[in-house]
Amino acid sequence: MKRRTPRAIRQRRIRTRVIGTPEKPRLNIFRSLKHLSVQFIDDIEGKVLLRVSTLDKDLKDKIKYGGNIKAASILGEAVATKAKAKGISKVCFDRGGYLYHGRIRALADAARKAGLEF
Repeated sequence: MKRRTPRAIRQRRIRTRVIGTPEKPRLNIFRSLKHLSVQFIDDIEGKVLLRVSTLDKDLKDKIKYGGNIKAASILGEAVATKAKAKGISKVCFDRGGYLYHGRIRALADAARKAGLEF
């Protein structure tokens, strides 16, 4: 039997309320110790519309270390510009069970400042 961590419980609770559609996809965040990854997901069709990470080649030049607040804000700006290029302007924010502070908050604030609505 798997142990249910507090993050897994929060993640399950968030996912019951947040559903991505083609018009308003779900912006999902994954946080590791060294990197951040963001996906835009259409839950109705079960497809990933866009994926951006601190490991991407175009962001590697700007980011020296992907596990800090500076990298999260750079990633947030990149996410917003790539989403706008794909025609995505409104999203449902899924913090993935992580607490809304630090890198998660920096990424969200930078994406909002660059033009994403959530």
